[in-house]
Amino acid sequence: MPTSYTELYFPVLVQALIAMGLAGGLLTASYILGKRVRNRVKDMPYESGIVPTGDARQRFSVKFYLVAMLFILFDIEAIFLYPWVVVYRELKMFAFVEMLVFVILILSGFFYMWKKGALDWSGTDLSRRRR
Repeated sequence: MPTSYTELYFPVLVQALIAMGLAGGLLTASYILGKRVRNRVKDMPYESGIVPTGDARQRFSVKFYLVAMLFILFDIEAIFLYPWVVVYRELKMFAFVEMLVFVILILSGFFYMWKKGALDWSGTDLSRRRR
């Protein structure tokens, strides 16, 4: 058992030094051994095998951010199902009713967003859509 802070944190310090040395060594070896050929094709941006079109600074529709926030929201709500599963046998019917209410609220929010058109990827904009 370590008796001082030096003995306690020495393995962490050694591991950090080894990691930094390895990273620095690999970067240096890559710089020394790597080819440095510059041309127009190599300097072009590359994304998923498709030649990029348009400007990288273009504006995105609000739909992208709205769908991303909904995805995160429903993921976080799905995480709350796991603790419920752990204590389900102890709480029996009470846990079932509570989770039923929870799932109904989640689904009502999902269907509300669906009805409002937040998940619609057609060409119409949400701001112009009739509410």
